[in-house]
Amino acid sequence: MKLKLLLILICSTFALSGQQFIGSIEVLDPLMEELISPSERMEILAEGFKWAEGPLWVPQLNGLLFTDVPENKIYLWTEKEGLKLFLSPSGMTNHAPHSTNEGANGLALDSDGKLVLCQHGNRAVARLKDWNTDKPEFEFLIDHYDGKWLNSPNDLAFDKSGKLFFTDPPYGLGSQDGDPIKELDFNGIYSLTKSGNVQLLDRSLKRPNGIALSKDEKTLYVGNSDGQNSIVAAFDLKNGTLENKRVFFDGNVLGKTRRGLFDGLKVHSSGVIFATGPGGVLLLDKNGKHLGTIMPGKSTANCGFDPDEKYLYLTATNVLARVKLK
Repeated sequence: MKLKLLLILICSTFALSGQQFIGSIEVLDPLMEELISPSERMEILAEGFKWAEGPLWVPQLNGLLFTDVPENKIYLWTEKEGLKLFLSPSGMTNHAPHSTNEGANGLALDSDGKLVLCQHGNRAVARLKDWNTDKPEFEFLIDHYDGKWLNSPNDLAFDKSGKLFFTDPPYGLGSQDGDPIKELDFNGIYSLTKSGNVQLLDRSLKRPNGIALSKDEKTLYVGNSDGQNSIVAAFDLKNGTLENKRVFFDGNVLGKTRRGLFDGLKVHSSGVIFATGPGGVLLLDKNGKHLGTIMPGKSTANCGFDPDEKYLYLTATNVLARVKLK
């Protein structure tokens, strides 16, 4: 079937029954329409944030957690109650030498259903000790490598065994790579076992950011938010190490005309990768073919599904939004 480009343009924002909708859906391949209708719109659920990140559906809360990184806060959104502050501070508690007051970024649940956070200001990956957030206490899973402070852990993913994979770019440091408190001379991709064994998996990407595993856990995907090398990289996972590094999707040409760099990554049950990047959320098939883009009209940091994959939730600059999937 001949490839088609179907761009459903919707007014940038309009209201319907008190709801606000933004954006458009770009279809480049018929497979895109098996996952989302080209007429769908992104519903704004909450707005007014400085930089929204890390959307994570939490079954025990029956809602979505997400971070406002510069504000050092985590919010909870539920269908029943809407938005409320969930955790403050979220990731800067003076645990580490710091040059910003930025809080948590990426969020995930471990095998015990506990909240694990990438904390910029604390320069650590930490676990929230319990769900009583009036006086949050954190258990620091890792904050050093080779005797040096991590940069500012950014995003994370767990495999089925409970092993943690995370990225460590310098975005939580005021001057990033040039910050005087930066101790590591690279920005790494790491793994951390449940027993606490850490391994540096790769140090070749300038800005490793979003991270996700394929459904068979044989491939690790990493978004590289580098304006000079805007790619989604893929690695083969073999015996706990990374092999066969390759460009899974090259976004450099797309980035010349569309706002945004590769950031968050999530893998749908179909195997399609949802990658926030130039223009919004790019849908990529298992071979890296660009199927289309969910385009909110704003720089999009991250995305995540509810348990039934009924909706995709996305954090786009100052808003939390969602779009219905098939």
